[in-house]
Amino acid sequence: MTVDASWAREWLVQSAAVIAENRSELVRLDREIGDGDHGENMDRGFQAVLTAIRDADDAATVSGILKRVASTLISTVGGAAGPLYGTAFLKASGAVAGTAELGSDDIVALLTAARDGIVLRGKAESGDKTMIDAWTPAVDAAERAASDGASTADVLDAAAQAAEGGAAATEPLVARKGRASYLGERAIGHRDPGAQSTALILRVAADVAKDDA
Repeated sequence: MTVDASWAREWLVQSAAVIAENRSELVRLDREIGDGDHGENMDRGFQAVLTAIRDADDAATVSGILKRVASTLISTVGGAAGPLYGTAFLKASGAVAGTAELGSDDIVALLTAARDGIVLRGKAESGDKTMIDAWTPAVDAAERAASDGASTADVLDAAAQAAEGGAAATEPLVARKGRASYLGERAIGHRDPGAQSTALILRVAADVAKDDA
């Protein structure tokens, strides 16, 4: 199976709903080790995304939709999340430009480009207690699933499961990037909010693909 612009649009519509549902939890996580605004900023950004993609019909490309999302998040999401997520969606857009329907390998390319964009912008590595600790396991799992011949939906599911595990695995880490790094060992025991929002968004991507299968 493949996924197309309809999947991309529904992914983002449902992501906005999931971010809104988890807004308070993301605020709580960020309040423990950061500014406390991650949930509010992400909710505002994804509500703006709904408006930005409202006019994108089924003939729009996945790349075009992701590019709209990128510019919207960069302009509306405060803190570090806006530039990081915006860059992720922008690089993902470029990775699938000219491709109307995405197969397993295209999903791997999309996820890899998104992750690499965040690394480029934020200079973080695995183990720094950032969203990269969710993105890198997601990319690795997607690559393995695709190489094993998994369907597009299963590649996305593997990525989502790995992101969820990666987000949970940030709890025992000492932060080396961002405001949380100022806390030193006091950050231990707290989950990184960016990793958690990443896990939420990738889970939606997988669930929408399953529903379309």
